[in-house]
Amino acid sequence: MSEKFVVISGCSGGGKSTLLTELGARGFATVEEPGRRIVAQEMAGAGLALPWIDMAAFARKAMALALEDRARVEDQQSWVFFDRGLVDAAAALDAAGPDGLDRALIEANRYHRTVFLTPPWREIYVTDSERQHGFAEAVAEYERLEGAYPALGYDVVVLPKTGVSARADFILDALCD
Repeated sequence: MSEKFVVISGCSGGGKSTLLTELGARGFATVEEPGRRIVAQEMAGAGLALPWIDMAAFARKAMALALEDRARVEDQQSWVFFDRGLVDAAAALDAAGPDGLDRALIEANRYHRTVFLTPPWREIYVTDSERQHGFAEAVAEYERLEGAYPALGYDVVVLPKTGVSARADFILDALCD
């Protein structure tokens, strides 16, 4: 377990990437969402592991990338903020088919006990070439994660729908309590 690895998860289009940019600007190490990187890579190539084509293949790639990300930042001495992580990918794989959550893998690669979730926020939700699902699918994803993290022993804190600076302050205050 690494108490310095902090996951920001939740609803697609809920402001996670913007929040990580803010935390990075404040000097913290950040890790970009695996899914976005995979989609960009797949769209530039064969495009077979895209979530709208083969969710299971996409989720397996996201799990592998999440593990690589953890190994890459293991030497960081301060907080490292992750835009999603291994649990997100495992929950997607579980939803895609019969593989189920690999609890042993997840337990061996735990994050900070507190996970921050961005709630569904229709006013800022947008689709683009890498996020093709609608708001209803984003809400369903959020609900899966809202259940998955506590089931795995994490404390979930839902972020307020407020400006990015206030959200970053909220997270830092919560971590220092």
